[in-house]
Amino acid sequence: MQTRTLGKTGLELPILSFGASSLGQEFRSVQLEDALQSVRVALDCGLNFIDTSPFYGRGMSEVMLGIALRGVPRDSYTLCTKLGRYDLSHFDFSAKRVAESVDVSLHRLGTDHLDIILCHDIEFVPMQQIVDVTIPALRKIQQSGKVRFIGFSGYPQKIFRFICDQTDIDCVLSYNQYTLQNTRFVDESVPYLKAKGVGVMNAGPFSARLLTNAPLPAWLKEPEAVKDAARRAAALCAKHGVDIAKLAVQFSCAHPDVATTVAGSANPTNIRNWAQWLAEPIDEQLLRDVQAIFAPVKNLGHAEGLPENN
Repeated sequence: MQTRTLGKTGLELPILSFGASSLGQEFRSVQLEDALQSVRVALDCGLNFIDTSPFYGRGMSEVMLGIALRGVPRDSYTLCTKLGRYDLSHFDFSAKRVAESVDVSLHRLGTDHLDIILCHDIEFVPMQQIVDVTIPALRKIQQSGKVRFIGFSGYPQKIFRFICDQTDIDCVLSYNQYTLQNTRFVDESVPYLKAKGVGVMNAGPFSARLLTNAPLPAWLKEPEAVKDAARRAAALCAKHGVDIAKLAVQFSCAHPDVATTVAGSANPTNIRNWAQWLAEPIDEQLLRDVQAIFAPVKNLGHAEGLPENN
């Protein structure tokens, strides 16, 4: 698996990483053995950067991941979790909860340190608190050795400049905004972040199943025009004998300024497919044809979090 350096951290991350949200049954019921096997397959395939959160499965993802990683040498993988979001509408970025959350995550994950911790979905709260309270609290924890690097994650592009104009952080994670249909993250934010030396991570190459052959979930927030274009793009790929998910993961992992792209699944076969697809060249003509389908709806997305943060 090819690697890239994450900003100024010195961390070498695989261009495709394992997202453990599915281990928390966020999207479907998961069998225990599938969950544990998915972690092992991910590591075997070189996806040795693992991303999770206490929000995923309300703690279940971290617990399952901790079990799956028992006996695995700690220096053989890089571990990221998050804090601040604990349920659909429960957010707490206070200094007290920051300290508690880190300790709980360390216990669940069975480790004495986290490589990265991110403030999770900061667009749902008044973001000045992140600058004034949460990041200073994280810096203290960083000095204790429990956390190596800190950052934040979210969906609206506004959040990246808001935080990074006011304080120094090590890395950020954007999701569903560097895909075949939506490249706003790279268009609007990555040059700014790169200039500041902030490590850049992307998640959601399949945009919540939009760019797969799976049925679209009822909770998918994208406009109908985007969904229609995605169905036509998937049909075109199928006509050429290609799974649109293959094109999606190849595209998202190709950008040299994005250190890693995080994709999640509790299906070991999916993970093996992703690794295999990345070893193959992208079909440039098919990519152009798919991008032409998406052109009328390129970069269309949805609002997320508080209105003032979009």
